[in-house]
Amino acid sequence: MAIILFDDNAHQTLLPLTFTRPVADLRIGIFTIAEKWAKYLKQDTSFHTQPWLQGKFPLKIEQDNIFIYGGVCPDESITEAIDRLQNGEALKYGDQLLAVKLNETDAADFNPNAEFSSVTVLENTPLMIRFPEDIFRKNDIELRKDFNLLTKGRTSAAISSTNTIIGDAFFAEEGAIADCSTFNTTNGPIYLANNTEVWEGTHIRGAFAICEHSQVKMGAKIYGATTVGPYSRVGGELNNAVIWGYSSKGHEGYLGNSVLGEWCNIGADTNNSNLKNNYDDVKLWDYTAQRFRKTGLQFCGLIMADHAKCAINTMFNTGTVVGVSANVFGAGFPRNFVPDFSWGGAQGYDVYSIKKMFETAERVFARRDHRDFDENEKHILQTVFELTEGFRRF
Repeated sequence: MAIILFDDNAHQTLLPLTFTRPVADLRIGIFTIAEKWAKYLKQDTSFHTQPWLQGKFPLKIEQDNIFIYGGVCPDESITEAIDRLQNGEALKYGDQLLAVKLNETDAADFNPNAEFSSVTVLENTPLMIRFPEDIFRKNDIELRKDFNLLTKGRTSAAISSTNTIIGDAFFAEEGAIADCSTFNTTNGPIYLANNTEVWEGTHIRGAFAICEHSQVKMGAKIYGATTVGPYSRVGGELNNAVIWGYSSKGHEGYLGNSVLGEWCNIGADTNNSNLKNNYDDVKLWDYTAQRFRKTGLQFCGLIMADHAKCAINTMFNTGTVVGVSANVFGAGFPRNFVPDFSWGGAQGYDVYSIKKMFETAERVFARRDHRDFDENEKHILQTVFELTEGFRRF
């Protein structure tokens, strides 16, 4: 049985975060959505996604296949409903197709907008991701679910007695290191993955998770619900931030109600606003509508896509979207939408050439000896560069 995670139209509403990945590769809580499904269903998954992503995220069709919407996070209710599906039967919530079981022939022609003769309606409301702000907004729920999934029936490894742990919802994997820090689990669990380090003088309130091979630098102040993905380094002040992995926010400065993609770098003393001075609801740039969309949120900070970077002392206004491979620097507030492959800031922008961007990416990848800046990565970025050309009319 093949488990295939499909994008549907959420791939458009989640831009720019999904320019470089399928919807199911979004990290929320501790795991990506694909990793969650692999754990719930106890088998690997593949992806039905955009053509330029398919080389890095391949599709694998077998004799029997279950297609699952990549924007829905698993729980026991939806997993049980999927297990009961018969061949040709679909599972929906409202108008949203959640899953369908198909044979090899029908799977080859899968269309999420097709009509299915047999449909079951899910009664419980699933947790779905449709817009970028959903990732930090719903991170607390998924952090708690993933924590319980990871730690059920297990005992935490011991950490140094120089730390203070408040509450019982603390778990450290073997190889996690922490010294002279405080961990308050009163308001949510705290999870330290293997080969992570929490340096001296750090104060963390749950819910919080740090994934493998990441570090929290000295004196950091972290509030829930925050996730630090693998191979990342953070410092300063973080509040309800989701950092996917391979990224650095290693210095003082505030990051709140925000999402950072992979391979991002935040310069020292960079801050983002997450609340407007008039306390009004925040708007975010919508790639599909090509205008700013109302989020309905009073607190909404920075959405930064893969490979984006900013210089020291950058000031991001409330509800700023920074596209793939944008490089932001200079005095003043940059605009609330920084197009993909932009080079500049408040004083103006130029195009960040694909050749120069590739040169930088090769140096960045070389710092991670288990990741290669290969032809798949180049093809994805080249395609995004071409798709977003219309936004770079500087």
